Amino acid sequence: MNKGICWMEGKIHPLSEARISVRDHGLLYGDGVFEGVRFYQGMPFMLREHLQRLQDSARAIGLDCPWQPEELTDIVMQVVAAFSEAQGYLRILLTRGEGALGIDPRSCTQPQLIVIADRLQMIDPAVREQGADLIIASTRRLPADGLDPRIKSLNYLNHILARMEANHAGAHEAVLLNTRGQVAEGTADNLFLVRKGVLLTPPTTDGALEGITRQLMLNLAREDGLAAREKSLAPYDLYTAEECFLTGTGAELIPVRSIDGRKPRQCPGPVYQQLSGCFRHHIEQQCRKMP
Repeated sequence: MNKGICWMEGKIHPLSEARISVRDHGLLYGDGVFEGVRFYQGMPFMLREHLQRLQDSARAIGLDCPWQPEELTDIVMQVVAAFSEAQGYLRILLTRGEGALGIDPRSCTQPQLIVIADRLQMIDPAVREQGADLIIASTRRLPADGLDPRIKSLNYLNHILARMEANHAGAHEAVLLNTRGQVAEGTADNLFLVRKGVLLTPPTTDGALEGITRQLMLNLAREDGLAAREKSLAPYDLYTAEECFLTGTGAELIPVRSIDGRKPRQCPGPVYQQLSGCFRHHIEQQCRKMP
């Protein structure tokens, strides 16, 4: 039975009872932004960073957010407290709100805030242990001059198409390249690899989302004595990597077993194992503190 809940318009509802207008421009045109937040031991993880990115994304698309960070934090804590389990996943959505048919947003006078709490398991535990199989999708990441990858918008259609390619190929995940053929990201996660002992991840200028977990991995790696940096990557770098893994709020950390049938030298590799331990320790530390 689905025990998910949803905050809308000041009230918490079971997900089965949550309703949104069919004229909401978030539904009609993907006109809105969102964040995904994990909570552990009843505490949202890195909530401040997620709320800052939500507001930055909203500002970037000219969407007013009437709720102050303190108000958003209070709403999130209400939802977490009302959820039936101490661990789960939050989806925070801010849409342009209800308006007239047609893409002109001027008829949308009241933004809509939705906060969902539910379970989320992106991948089978056995795959997390043994490693995920990836393909490089033919679907390309939208270029920054069309939609800046730092905007976490409600429009994920090209990512969905890439994920469909992975499904058809029998893979667990797909990698999107940008229009120049450089590695951008996964369909719902950032990508890291190790070459010559250095931890590498694509820069946001190549189409990678400015991931919260991505930045945390870079910070933890440097704090733990690992060389880590952003670098433009090609499929060749993936095919010849010593190890590779995915990161994300929903994904957490997932080792990669193969990419287009090519296997990294190690899976899970020592860098992944080291950072996985650092990540779990960081969660334990942060979740003892108030947001």
